[in-house]
Amino acid sequence: MKKYRSLLPIDEEGYYGRFGGAYIPEILHSNVRNLREAFYRYVDDEDFQKEFDALMRDYVGRPSPLYRADRLSALYGTNIYLKREDLNHTGAHKINNAIGSALLAKRMGKHRIIAETGAGQHGVATATVCALMGLECVVYMGATDVARQQPNVERMKMLGAKVVPVQSGNKTLKDATNEAIRDWCCNPDSFYIIGSTVGPHPYPEMVAHFQSVISKEIKDQLRSQIGRENPDYVVACVGGGSNAAGAFYHFVNHPEVKLIAAEAAGKGINSGETAATIHAGSEGIIHGARTLVMQTDDGQIVEPYSISAGLDYPGIGPLHAFLATSGRAEVMAVTDAEALDAAMTLTRNEGIIPALESAHALAVLDKKHFREDDIVVINVSGRGDKDMHTYLYSLQYRDVSL
Repeated sequence: MKKYRSLLPIDEEGYYGRFGGAYIPEILHSNVRNLREAFYRYVDDEDFQKEFDALMRDYVGRPSPLYRADRLSALYGTNIYLKREDLNHTGAHKINNAIGSALLAKRMGKHRIIAETGAGQHGVATATVCALMGLECVVYMGATDVARQQPNVERMKMLGAKVVPVQSGNKTLKDATNEAIRDWCCNPDSFYIIGSTVGPHPYPEMVAHFQSVISKEIKDQLRSQIGRENPDYVVACVGGGSNAAGAFYHFVNHPEVKLIAAEAAGKGINSGETAATIHAGSEGIIHGARTLVMQTDDGQIVEPYSISAGLDYPGIGPLHAFLATSGRAEVMAVTDAEALDAAMTLTRNEGIIPALESAHALAVLDKKHFREDDIVVINVSGRGDKDMHTYLYSLQYRDVSL
């Protein structure tokens, strides 16, 4: 069935080692099978790729810059490059997958789009693409996230999407995903655009593929700027893991490039208020895939916590579970306080306000020593406009001059 060669360590059934697969109710079997067939049919189709590339260039504004952060580099005594996904249209990396998925939906004859969102960036990206392509859009969002990400809620509504606040559970990303899957079960003629590398196969592979434009550009831009295409380190935050999958994609098979994933420790790994799934989770099944999950001994989901709505998820994409357990990626748990400090460091030294999600990746600079000649690429997955209320509220109680 496959027409293209994936660069990921995935088998025909969608497993990365023992993680992945498709654990879904019978009502969704034909949907997932049809999606898998369509993805493999169109992913290498010349007309599909031409349309995708044109939208990436002319609508999204790609390639996003790879910026050498001179002041940050001097501060940490190494060479820091920022992949500026925050400069994309809609303000984050999410638009890459939204466009690819929507183009696929249109070719499958789908007219109603379902999405889930945490921080709101995937919801905004999906609503944006649906407005562009004339598609109906329904976005599920936890009520907690609706409150803390109100600007993105208003953007989605302005773009014509129906935003459904979810009141169950912790009222965050997990619960929004649950409701989106329920909608899909009830409306199998709809197309579900998942925002991260989670869910049943082929979603983790498909989302990673559409996001792989990030690492492809990093290689091209490093070659142009410094004469070499592989950095020493690539750093990205992980919740479900889409921006990290995109940033890691073209480097996974190059062991000389060290991969660092920053997950949200919340108030501490052992605090009971954390979203550090790789550190605190165990093997289980969530939202259609076998992966690492925060759960009790009897398999009940433990509610996650993070100051960052986009990382507030009790699972991790199966690719990242594999990369972490195999030792290919180093995983660092970053607390709320460390992320806030990192955000202020970037803001005050480079004039860039990152999303709270991206701030977790930036916090790696304070947790790991890099050599003077290292090339360190950090994926700034989104901009901080959506988080201003949280920043101002949180920082006023800390020793920070605003």
